[in-house]
Amino acid sequence: MNDLQQLIEANASNLSKLQSCLKYNFSDLSLLAKALCHRSFTHENTELNLQDNETLEFLGDAVLDLIISSLLIKTYPDMNEGELSKLRAALVNETHLAKMAKDFELEHCILLGRGEKKSGGNKKASILSSTYEAVLGALFLDSDFNTVCKLAEHHFSKKIGPTHRSLKQADAKSLLQELTQQKHNDTPTYILEKTEGPDHDKTFTVSVFFLGNVLATASAKSKKAAEQKAAELAVSVFNA
Repeated sequence: MNDLQQLIEANASNLSKLQSCLKYNFSDLSLLAKALCHRSFTHENTELNLQDNETLEFLGDAVLDLIISSLLIKTYPDMNEGELSKLRAALVNETHLAKMAKDFELEHCILLGRGEKKSGGNKKASILSSTYEAVLGALFLDSDFNTVCKLAEHHFSKKIGPTHRSLKQADAKSLLQELTQQKHNDTPTYILEKTEGPDHDKTFTVSVFFLGNVLATASAKSKKAAEQKAAELAVSVFNA
C-alpha cells in the first residue's frame, strides 16, 4: 500500500462526509485527498512524499472565475464589464470563499501541520478559501466542467440577486478602485512591504499607493486579506 492510499484510508470518514456535501463521488479519491493537503502538512510529513494542494488551487481559481463570470452575465445581461468585474471580485474574494468552504464543512477535513493546526489554521480565511478552490480543481479533473459548474452555480446563485450591491460594497478593493477612477481616472496599486513569521503563522504587510502617495498600510495573515484591510483604510482616507 502506498503512502497516498494510507492517507486516504486514514481520512476515509472525512472524505466520505465531504463527498456527501458535494453530492459527488470521486472516481479518483487521491485527487480529493490532495486537495485537502495544506503545504504545512506536506512539509512536516516529507516521508510520505505527498504534493500539497496549491496546483489544484490554481486550477480551481481559474475554473471558478469562468463559472462566476458566466453566471453573472446570465443574471445581469445589461450590466457593463466594469460592474461585472467588481461583482465577481466580491464573490470570489477570500472572505466570501471562506464562507463557502464552511458550508462544505471543510474546516474539519483540511490536513495541516502541527504548527498550523495549533494556531487555528483550519479557521483562517486564507486556508479555507484556498482549500475550497483546490476542491473545485480536484472536482474538475475528476469529472468535467459542467459538473463543477452545476455545483458552483447552486452554491453561488443564492448570493447573486437583490444582495449584489451589498456584496460589491463589501469588497473594499473594488470600492477604492471605483472612487479613484471616478475622481482621478487612475487606479491604486498594492505593494507587499514585508512578510514576517514562520511558514505556519506568517504576517503580511501591504501598502496601497495612489498617485505616488501611500494611502494606507495594513497587516494580516494573508496577502489578500492585508490588501483588503489596506483598501478599507484607504477608502476612509480618500473620503475624508
